[in-house]
Amino acid sequence: MDDKKSAKKQNSDAPASNKKEEQGLNKIKSSVFSRGLSIAKITLQTGASVAQHGVTTVLKSKEFKEANWKKLLETQASNISAELGQLKGSLMKAGQMLSMYGEHFLPPEANEFLKSLQSDSPSLNWSAIEKRLKELLPEEKLAQLEIEKEALASASMGQVHRAKIKATGELIVLKIQYPNVDKAIDSDLRAIKTMLSTLKLIPKDFNTDSLFAEIREMLVQETDYIQEANATEDYHRRLDGDHRFIVPKVYREYSGSKILATSFERGLRADDPVIQSLPQERRNRLAVNFLDLYFKEIFEWGVVQTDPHSGNYRIRIDPQGHDQLILLDFGATRTYDENFLGPYRQMVKGSLYNDRKVFTDAALKLGFVRETDSAELRSVFEAFCFETVEPFIEHGDPRNSLGRIDAQGNYDWKNTDLPQRLSKKVFQIARQFSFRTPPREIIFLDRKTGGVFIFLSILKAKMRGRDLLLKYLNKVD
Repeated sequence: MDDKKSAKKQNSDAPASNKKEEQGLNKIKSSVFSRGLSIAKITLQTGASVAQHGVTTVLKSKEFKEANWKKLLETQASNISAELGQLKGSLMKAGQMLSMYGEHFLPPEANEFLKSLQSDSPSLNWSAIEKRLKELLPEEKLAQLEIEKEALASASMGQVHRAKIKATGELIVLKIQYPNVDKAIDSDLRAIKTMLSTLKLIPKDFNTDSLFAEIREMLVQETDYIQEANATEDYHRRLDGDHRFIVPKVYREYSGSKILATSFERGLRADDPVIQSLPQERRNRLAVNFLDLYFKEIFEWGVVQTDPHSGNYRIRIDPQGHDQLILLDFGATRTYDENFLGPYRQMVKGSLYNDRKVFTDAALKLGFVRETDSAELRSVFEAFCFETVEPFIEHGDPRNSLGRIDAQGNYDWKNTDLPQRLSKKVFQIARQFSFRTPPREIIFLDRKTGGVFIFLSILKAKMRGRDLLLKYLNKVD
């Protein structure tokens, strides 16, 4: 869950204040019918604006048309975001997911529009959330808890409140799903497809079926808090005894399909000034541990938490320097089939070692390239993938002509333009050659990979990652 507003509160011993309670929403449009009316209103207004734009710019210059079109998109995005804040639910979440994917495959204006849907979402105020709690937990269970009225965090699908178990004094957090958001997933996805089409933001040759099918599957999963409880406990078991990581404990007695209770784990966000002021060596150690967990997911477990937003992690400072990573929110955890992960690992191995045969065989198996593809397309795609492993190449590798890997093999994750270079290349591939939707599994795996890069960038890591990657790649046949 994206919880930007909760960073300070989650690390305070004092009870949260309730002064902001009335600034939240009194209710959300939770019924499919009322949501449908609002979405229809947005779509009609958007269509009318686009039509008006066409009429008023038909005789204008190209530069005027482009500037006016950009202004139109900004206006529509602002209007839609304001309405979505009242709606909550999967429409906003789908927009967020699509924007991650759109970094590589959608036109810049489409991605900017989708990113606008990520604006801070107001929480539901206490009078409304208390009613929801009474629907989700028996009276005797609620009586056992002292729940803070101000939300710790709020997002598109639900919000989080801190609570204390009266009998034991244990601090927990309650993740409470907004009413009926699970029932509106299909209609919300149809609506966002309609809006993107109305605004002419989807290329004509872009088949969105597999993309939206993957997003639908993940949205359905993320509204199932029993599944999330299972995934949380699974990670807890996998990392039991590994003191580098903390996974919250699940309290089943206060949990259900639409509410999840876990232990409150105190820590700081990676961008907190205290973390930013840690010595480089400690931040590097945190980065290595974070990267190691990612490689475990990909190369050993085949189980990946695919929502790597920095708000889903905390860092607990240790006086002796043994700092720990707190892992939060396992709603987007996905199990990947070996038929996909096997060739995917081979692609990584071929890319790192500059082994074209290993790389190409794996890329063909996954459908990234085909036997009938032109030599030019294969070459461009290969060059792109070989560049993605830049942080892990050797100092003497020809790809290190600009010295991004220093003599000790360290890579500066903060001061690099690699993400921008890769995005530009993928967009060029999509436009230069016939557009092809990649395997659906890659959508959220790419989201994970990008999130890992961002997290290491926030830590301002300067470290050697090659040895860590080789530890896992050496096990790949």
